[in-house]
Amino acid sequence: MEVYLDNAATTRAAEPVVQLMEKVLREDYGNPSSRHQKGVEAERYVCQAKKTIAKALKCLESEIVLTSGGTESNNMALIGMAEANKRAGKHIISSCIEHASVYQPLLFLEEQGYEVTFLPVDKNGLVRPETLRAALRPDTILVSIMMVNNEIGAVEPIEELAKVVHETNPRTLFHVDAIQGFGKLPIYPKRIGVDAMSVSGHKLFGPKGSGFLFVRERVKIRPYLFGGGQQKGMRSGTENVPAIAGLERAVALYLAEAEERREKLYALKEAFVSKVSKLPGAQVFGIFSEENGTPLAERLRRTAPHIVSVGFRGVRSEVLLHALEEKGVYVSSGSACSSNHPAISGTLSGIGVPAEYLDATLRFSFSHENTPEQIDYVISCLSELLPVLGRFRRG
Repeated sequence: MEVYLDNAATTRAAEPVVQLMEKVLREDYGNPSSRHQKGVEAERYVCQAKKTIAKALKCLESEIVLTSGGTESNNMALIGMAEANKRAGKHIISSCIEHASVYQPLLFLEEQGYEVTFLPVDKNGLVRPETLRAALRPDTILVSIMMVNNEIGAVEPIEELAKVVHETNPRTLFHVDAIQGFGKLPIYPKRIGVDAMSVSGHKLFGPKGSGFLFVRERVKIRPYLFGGGQQKGMRSGTENVPAIAGLERAVALYLAEAEERREKLYALKEAFVSKVSKLPGAQVFGIFSEENGTPLAERLRRTAPHIVSVGFRGVRSEVLLHALEEKGVYVSSGSACSSNHPAISGTLSGIGVPAEYLDATLRFSFSHENTPEQIDYVISCLSELLPVLGRFRRG
């Protein structure tokens, strides 16, 4: 049996997405900037994508910038907004558990003379509003907090944080990395005070190399790609029409079934967590403690529906990952992007995970294509492997 539980890293493109992209590549291959019919046909896909995304977010089409994915969207937002607003100040706030595509641009901005404050999180991976309020200063120009943590599935109180930001300093901009949240949980950025929001297409059954950045109207942001002036000068360069068409189709398909898929994901997550928790030495992180006997299902609802982080005492994560792979089970040992530069997870350290679990934790991430039978198979594999692999733990 093959079981793919690494959907937080990437998802398989939906068949309608693949079919549409093939049509665009073969038939509607014009340059959107060309004024002949082929160009007009290509431009329709770009316009339709912005229309579908704007409808999903309840925003204006002009507030959508199509990008190559989450990393570009995050870089564009952080560097672009910082550079456009630096006369007002050079202080930026983020959290200690952000994705590398947020953390690294912030380090770059530090090198350019900006000051970045990285806020701590509580044991559940949440930024507390009072912590943010205390860190805000008159020269704070930007705050960037992720919607859903990509390792443990913590759901940040974005609406509360946005309110704190704008009440304390109305000029401060608020950016959200919604790469793991969009399509899984509802979010309408303009309604809750978000000024910019990043999304990636391949996390929701769209193609790699696709994504978008929401930028609220009248927010100052400096572009850093110059050339043909596409997308009103915000991102020059010929648009990747096949990927954009695939992104549009993925957004339309996913959001049409968002609630149904979300319910299925929570059911899978509850089944998995309830079973994996019973394995010797296993500990699930980021699902809140039992507060006054709160049922597991209710506690899980406070987290993202698709991500589970589990530590297995005495078994190195890389060893267990490859042992599961041999049985057809695909998981990850953390963020797929950070695996290019292996190190102790900043997220796990940030929530106070015991040292013995820091290199012994795997991330299981589900999609609506997974089944209860697959969950049972994974638990069976873990039950078989853990006692064996535990014998070879480092002394």
